[in-house]
Amino acid sequence: MDDLIIQLILPLVILQLILIVVALVDLRRVDETRGPKWVWILIIIFGNLAGPIIYFIVGRKG
Repeated sequence: MDDLIIQLILPLVILQLILIVVALVDLRRVDETRGPKWVWILIIIFGNLAGPIIYFIVGRKG
């Protein structure tokens, strides 16, 4: 049973970490965002899986 749980959760954890890293790198590279960058850092880090997705949909300008 434990192996099944690990097999189900591990891909989500890896996806979450990849999204967080990509969103933080993108945030570092862009000049302007919708709102302060420090707020987006908090949303990306503490927003779990939804935080980076929200940043890419709402936070990026142009």
